[in-house]
Amino acid sequence: MSVFPTKILLATDGSEDAAQATEAATDLAKKSGSELHVVHVWHDVPSSYRHGFVKRELKRQGQEILDEQVRKIEEAGGTVTQAHLREGRTSDEVIKLSEDLGVGLLVVGSRGMGTVRRILMGSHSEEIVHHARVPVLVVRRGDSAWPPEQVIVGEDFSDNARKAGELAASIATLYGSRVILIYAHPDLPEVPPGEVRDAAVRELGDIRERDEERLESRAEELKEILGSRPEIRVSDGYPAKVILEAANEGEKPPLVAVGSRGLAGITRTRLGSVSTKVVTAAPGPVLVAPHVEE
Repeated sequence: MSVFPTKILLATDGSEDAAQATEAATDLAKKSGSELHVVHVWHDVPSSYRHGFVKRELKRQGQEILDEQVRKIEEAGGTVTQAHLREGRTSDEVIKLSEDLGVGLLVVGSRGMGTVRRILMGSHSEEIVHHARVPVLVVRRGDSAWPPEQVIVGEDFSDNARKAGELAASIATLYGSRVILIYAHPDLPEVPPGEVRDAAVRELGDIRERDEERLESRAEELKEILGSRPEIRVSDGYPAKVILEAANEGEKPPLVAVGSRGLAGITRTRLGSVSTKVVTAAPGPVLVAPHVEE
């Protein structure tokens, strides 16, 4: 059983930081038999007396970047179903194209920027992760970034986490990767002693027991994809911290898969979300399955 998508869209800017994403997308398409589409978005400049010439030159450079990416993919034994050159705002154009094509996976690269890792092309790719309606695979630059020998799935029992886990498990089957399923829930906050605290502790214990049963059930579901049962870990730490600690255990960075929760109608600082913290701080590739409003 596999839930791997039949179409992949690689968004690239042609930089060295995008090279690992190109390699990962090419490899995934070859192993899964999925269509591979490639997009490069070029940007116009404010009007000037030489605007026509500048615009033509920028478009020409954009086409060169796209052609070079196609060439590299074909040299690596891959096949590009279609190459797409777009003009405009990167995140908007990439997301729109992914919807027009009906792709099941978006692939982008990433690079480190100071002490905080940012997604390739800065805020535009961050917006791709947060606003795309399909899963996004963010691939780190580095010789050991791909393929993953281990996959870590962050579970929170949402539909988004389920989708992330199933797609990550399908990727794991392509590479024979070990899979770890993690559920983390912060422990009981400080409350006054007495009957109120006792009742809260009992309620927390009941919740934990139910959560462990649900995690066992999720492991059995992933077993249908993997062919073997994933390892299970339960923690009382904060989810992002627990996931990142697990991601930094081995010598080679794993693929981390998480769901991105919806904002439920309220504005929330992006750095407060588990998915954003994982994307910005994980040492290796990260797969994010989006929250999609129906």
